[in-house]
Amino acid sequence: MKKYLPYISVIVAMLCWSVSGIATKHALAVLPPFTLIIMRFTLSVALMLVIGLCCRKSKMLRLQTISRKDVPLFVLAGFFQPFLYYLLETYTYNAFSSPTIAETLLSTSPLLSPLFAAVLLRERVTRNNMVGILVSTVGMLMLLLLGRNFQLMDFSSQLSIGNPLGIPLAFASVSTAILYTVILRRVPSDYSDLSIVFWVQLISLVFFYPVWGFIEGPKALASFDWAQLTALNSQLSIAVGCVAYLAIFASVLAFILFCYTVRRIGVTQTNAFNNIRPAFTALWMLLFFGESLPVGKWIGIAMIILGLFVCQKK
Repeated sequence: MKKYLPYISVIVAMLCWSVSGIATKHALAVLPPFTLIIMRFTLSVALMLVIGLCCRKSKMLRLQTISRKDVPLFVLAGFFQPFLYYLLETYTYNAFSSPTIAETLLSTSPLLSPLFAAVLLRERVTRNNMVGILVSTVGMLMLLLLGRNFQLMDFSSQLSIGNPLGIPLAFASVSTAILYTVILRRVPSDYSDLSIVFWVQLISLVFFYPVWGFIEGPKALASFDWAQLTALNSQLSIAVGCVAYLAIFASVLAFILFCYTVRRIGVTQTNAFNNIRPAFTALWMLLFFGESLPVGKWIGIAMIILGLFVCQKK
């Protein structure tokens, strides 16, 4: 059973992250983007501090101090993700008129992961890895791009409206996420998973706060209509609930489980599971928001799952 724990962990992480887009959309109805990020990761760091202090005997959840020689690794990890990844991701979504285009480009990490893993970590990339990733990626593209009756959505006009700089921004964002996983593999194994995620997110806040202060901080506080705070009560309570979800499940639980998996099965195999996130999101939208799933999208979901099985096959 123990050998299956990394796979169970990464699937639970993807389930948590698949809801984060929905929660973010509702929270942004009230909060500016960087204010939301600051609230999310400040709350997650505080929560991990409490967990670490209460679980000192747990191998996975104890909180440790960083050795001086390992500080550069943690600083780099915090810089790449969450900081640089979320910064680039925000501008990627803003660059394109269609969020589907941005989502498609941001979901290419499984295709690029083998290259980074082979060059930087000398991880062995097998034929099964590559075939599984390609099958899964085709399924992910079908899920995102196919409409009814297997018709391809028309993005030609939407791309002309959007900013072409979104394309390099998207690939830069994906690269930072992969580099983050590469650094996780470099972190010594004697650190607990909670310690790694705690220090990485705490360091990322050191980068986030100045950017927030420069871009949104005073402006957001000055423009907020405090007189209508009670009028926005229901909307505000939804936003608070979404921030709590993003902090507890997407930033603490998912990051710890993802870290656990990367350190045990490697960058290529772990990042292959990113293809299943859009499938989970589509299923959540079907179950709770009544959105229909055409046959082409169901085939895409089946191909994603098939590709994951092939990728993980020894």
